[in-house]
Amino acid sequence: MNHPVLVLGGGMGGMTAALELAETGKEVVLVERESYLGGNVARFHNYFPKLCPPACGLEINFRRIRSNPRITLLTGTILSHLAGAMGDFEATLQRKPEWINDNCTSCGKCAEVCPVERSGGVGADLNRKAAYLPGGIPFPMRYAIDEAVCRMSDCGKCLDVCEYQAINLNAEPVEMVRKVHAMIIATGWQPYDVRRIENYRYGEEPDVITNLEFEEMLSAAMRGQRPLARPSDGKKPDRVAFIQCAGSRDQQHLSYCSAVCCSASVKHALTLAEDHSGIISEIFYIDMRLTGRNELLLRKAEQHEAIRMTKGKVGRISRGGTEDGLILEVEDIMKGIRRTDTFDLVILASGLVPNALLPDLGTGTGGFFAQNQIEGIYPAGSCKRPMDVAGTVRDATGAAIKAMRQ
Repeated sequence: MNHPVLVLGGGMGGMTAALELAETGKEVVLVERESYLGGNVARFHNYFPKLCPPACGLEINFRRIRSNPRITLLTGTILSHLAGAMGDFEATLQRKPEWINDNCTSCGKCAEVCPVERSGGVGADLNRKAAYLPGGIPFPMRYAIDEAVCRMSDCGKCLDVCEYQAINLNAEPVEMVRKVHAMIIATGWQPYDVRRIENYRYGEEPDVITNLEFEEMLSAAMRGQRPLARPSDGKKPDRVAFIQCAGSRDQQHLSYCSAVCCSASVKHALTLAEDHSGIISEIFYIDMRLTGRNELLLRKAEQHEAIRMTKGKVGRISRGGTEDGLILEVEDIMKGIRRTDTFDLVILASGLVPNALLPDLGTGTGGFFAQNQIEGIYPAGSCKRPMDVAGTVRDATGAAIKAMRQ
């Protein structure tokens, strides 16, 4: 193997593949489009099977990457073109301007003096500066600049306070060409755009959010040591509804099961029951699809007095003239009735769709990468099919083995 292996994606799958290759002596170029590693998992509050914070797994991987000289890490970078064949691919990489470089010590002075605010997500502070530390567990641990709102041409206050010459507002994008032996695609997933499900009113009602946004909300509440608060008015929700298959198993949206949504909702309901007393959760589902050890957590949820399980499809969400909550219209299949009920917060278990697909590569159902590509290209993890973190780690290890055998 004369050239390194290119690993595309810096989430759990990409990090796993890169480490498995590097720790067997192979050179690796690890490419991530964001300014930090960790992918969606870095935004999680906790995850299966132990309901522990993601830091327990991510920090180990970060330390292994930091200490391994065989891994070349390129954040803020995308693959724009790939040519050649196995053993002698030519990858063209585009790197965004590096406004803040590795000299950054995360002191935060740039954010303190930054006069420009940008809107944050549901789980973040509602207003963040244009110079900010990415949420979750950022690695590399350095600030970033949101070029969409930063007034670079007429401000520069961050330059005056940075003692380490870590900021370059004149940075330019960089194109680089690398010869690589093989490529592992681990670009991961993103939530389905649930705005397309018009009867759920996502984007219209601030208290209708996705399960990934709820992860961030739980994480922000834990970091700030404050009660959970709904987005509309900052009040603690008393009743929370989880709507399963928001887009999945629906011929008008995603025809497939997204595999992890049931586990995520059970995890969220258990987290509320154990860490946020006084909140009643109700999960509305078609079928609860949990396997292995996760089924034990389903049994625990079914027996918990603060969690209710209702087999039935939610048809519509509305305000209905009330200012205190959202009205759900539900078909309760087991009771054979239609009911309406009011909730303070609604969590949509949005389906998973593959992330950043590349042209000229084979895809299958739902646009996921097909397993059989040209020789030397190996999809791994949830860009290949919906899977949980443990499954992603196993699949990425398998992809690494395939790449090192060639």
